[in-house]
Amino acid sequence: MTLSMDTRLVHPPNPNGDARPFGALTPPLFQTSTFYFDSAEQGGARFAGRESGFIYSRLGNPTTQLLEAAVADLEGAEMGLSFASGMAAISAVLIGLVRAGDHVVVSRGVYGCTYGLLCLLQSKFNVQFTLCDLHDEAAVSRAMRPNTTVVYVETPANPTMELVDLEACANAAHACGARLVVDNTFATPILQRPIEFGADVVVHSATKYLGGHGDVILGLAVGPKSLLDEIRVSPQKDIGGIAAPFDAWLVLRGLKTLSLRMDRHVASAMEIAGRLSRHPAVAAVYYPGLPDYPQRSLYLRQMNGAGGVMSFVVRGGMDAGIRFMNGLELCTRAVSLGETHTLVEHPASMTHSAVPPEARREMGIEDGLIRLSVGLEDVDDIWADLNQSLCSLAL
Repeated sequence: MTLSMDTRLVHPPNPNGDARPFGALTPPLFQTSTFYFDSAEQGGARFAGRESGFIYSRLGNPTTQLLEAAVADLEGAEMGLSFASGMAAISAVLIGLVRAGDHVVVSRGVYGCTYGLLCLLQSKFNVQFTLCDLHDEAAVSRAMRPNTTVVYVETPANPTMELVDLEACANAAHACGARLVVDNTFATPILQRPIEFGADVVVHSATKYLGGHGDVILGLAVGPKSLLDEIRVSPQKDIGGIAAPFDAWLVLRGLKTLSLRMDRHVASAMEIAGRLSRHPAVAAVYYPGLPDYPQRSLYLRQMNGAGGVMSFVVRGGMDAGIRFMNGLELCTRAVSLGETHTLVEHPASMTHSAVPPEARREMGIEDGLIRLSVGLEDVDDIWADLNQSLCSLAL
């Protein structure tokens, strides 16, 4: 039977026949560090790979394996790996794909810590990277070098909401023998499935929409089994940034309502974006769902919805951005996104403050830029708070 996405969220695949013992409807939490062997021979066979089974939770756990299979299924991938955070997933994937002397092409609007990781790889391990506007295949091809091994993109980008043409990136990367890695945190597999456009690996900060309740930090990477196995046996196992079973259990719980939550996030965000675009204190709104969004045709081709995150620029620069943040009463001043609460942050003074000003400008991050993650509160209550703080800027 072919099941829809909504049904698969409630009924994820079960890679282990004994992962739901005693008829438990909800998979139990396997909160154990290690697993016993029936004999020394069995232990040896498992370590040698001759027999399947669990050894030690850093190497695999029934709860984390259920989550990995569920997200791989939603993204249309062969295999998944779970990690202690989104950055642990990104780090393991990049470390697994590059060597000293390699080059990485990066979409220009990336998360500040991803930028920091790339800087670390460049300064300590001679892995070069270039921030690029990857708006079409020609632009991607121009950015490629003979030593480029990875094209790494976020789409929508954090925090500018700029889109990257995934099919164009895949074509250009594969023509040069490189891999395409896509951070799909903002869209989730509900709104965008990069593997369908040629991506090799998809990463998620499951802290955001997949978990959805602001109570867990966890990362995921999905892709072809041959490649994920290489990452599993070295960067994941040896560096050790693995997901805890309890955190994986929380994300499994969150996945069951992902589709319902995304419907509400998208509907409310669309309404808020339209109202912001008409406010005199707002100079610009960046949200793919708006009819006048510059990349409208790409959005319609690549995504099933615009998501719950947007950015907008308040008039008055850095000072106005900070005053707007301080004037909020209902919306929560906090980093992160994709949970029940509406979260607002000021990238220039918060998430991207470590990025040099010239690099921020290259990424399209203005001093008055505000990132807004629309939560599940009543949309009119969200707007009332945003509006009163915006109006106070003119006083």
